[in-house]
Amino acid sequence: MRGHFALLAPVEELWAGYRQRMPYLVECYPGVLAELGDLRAAGWRVGIVTNGMADNQLGKLRRTGLADIVGGYAISGADGVRKPDARLFQRAAQRCGASLTEGGWMVGDNLVADIAGAQATGLRGIWVDRGAWPGHEHRADHVVADVAEAIAIICDTHQPG
Repeated sequence: MRGHFALLAPVEELWAGYRQRMPYLVECYPGVLAELGDLRAAGWRVGIVTNGMADNQLGKLRRTGLADIVGGYAISGADGVRKPDARLFQRAAQRCGASLTEGGWMVGDNLVADIAGAQATGLRGIWVDRGAWPGHEHRADHVVADVAEAIAIICDTHQPG
């Protein structure tokens, strides 16, 4: 990219600038924060399990407001383990004051890291299909087009105990 755009800055400087800006380039879909707040008000414990570099992912969580609305989160870059490893899901559950043995849901867009990883821990999986896995077989409990649909399924299917 440096050569293509005739950029003079060193690669390391360009990469650092990109990583610094990344949290400011993401937003929650409209209504998601309110819907997550409604889930928590209804008694659900809501957490986030994410792969990525700690500073980037934490910056995104803080910038979008997600860090303030969820009960806890686990970030692979901070926790030293990546999805689909069950330990990352367990850490997020613990930080939310929950246990995976209680059951629950995982909403994600990656069939392996999110859905298969969660299901291996006993969670049910809702796959947000963004068209990145055409023709791929899956065992997701539900398939949706966006997070709002996933939240509606969770609300309609089971009330927290």
